[in-house]
Amino acid sequence: MKKIGFIGVGIMGKSMVRNLMKAGYELHIYARTKSKVTDVIEEGAVFHESIADCVKGCEAVITIVGFPKDVEEVYFEEGGILAHAEKGAYLIDMTTTSPQLAEKIYKEGKEKGFHVLDAPVTGGDTGAKAGTLSILVGGEREDYESCHSLFEAMGTNINYQGKAGCGQHAKLANQIMIAGTLSGVCEALTYAKAKGLDLETLLKSVATGAAGSKQLDTFGPKIIEENYEPGFFMKHFIKDMKLALIEANMSDISLEVLSLVLSNYEQLEAEGFGNLGTQALMKYYG
Repeated sequence: MKKIGFIGVGIMGKSMVRNLMKAGYELHIYARTKSKVTDVIEEGAVFHESIADCVKGCEAVITIVGFPKDVEEVYFEEGGILAHAEKGAYLIDMTTTSPQLAEKIYKEGKEKGFHVLDAPVTGGDTGAKAGTLSILVGGEREDYESCHSLFEAMGTNINYQGKAGCGQHAKLANQIMIAGTLSGVCEALTYAKAKGLDLETLLKSVATGAAGSKQLDTFGPKIIEENYEPGFFMKHFIKDMKLALIEANMSDISLEVLSLVLSNYEQLEAEGFGNLGTQALMKYYG
């Protein structure tokens, strides 16, 4: 496997493209706005004006776009992947999207002779840059094994979750955990600030104890600095939480913490903060 098509060269995708090129893959990319990807073009990625041209002759096609509607568009529209990818290619959607949509892509892709995997990632922009992403893979195990070397160029914690859609279910479980944890970090810092504690000393004190977490390590210092630049957009996290609640409702599961955190985020988005990072949840508390 040498020639890779990559669609969705954003905050995460750009670093993933770079790491794939470092591993020796030939990258063919498509982005709606060429000016936003000139840096990776200069580094060796081949830009195409259409998805149809991008996927031509590629042994694998990777997508990591914004929302389920974007996934629908790049796979199912007339100029999309399913209509133009090479028969027998591996189609790997790394967007966090609906498990039902992952199953739909798998079903229609398999009927057309493709190998289809849903492989959402976690680790944020930091993990994407470092090539240490966690990759959660659903689909047929033999296809997962065939693509393992490809995944190793982008991540270090790569796990097979089960049949088509299971990668997405695993990612939604991940997002549920993040929602509760990050909300707890924000509430704790709000409390500590109100009681006059030195927040940097507090972070140092609790980070290695039972309250320690990746969310605390990654976002605690940024929240103290009021640095809300996105490593992962708030608007995309809202999308993920909504997907998780839809799936939970379908199984008659009540996720009260997730529902509350989602409502807090939606209030912030309504106030114009959707393009900030997830740590901007702190703005809800004042």
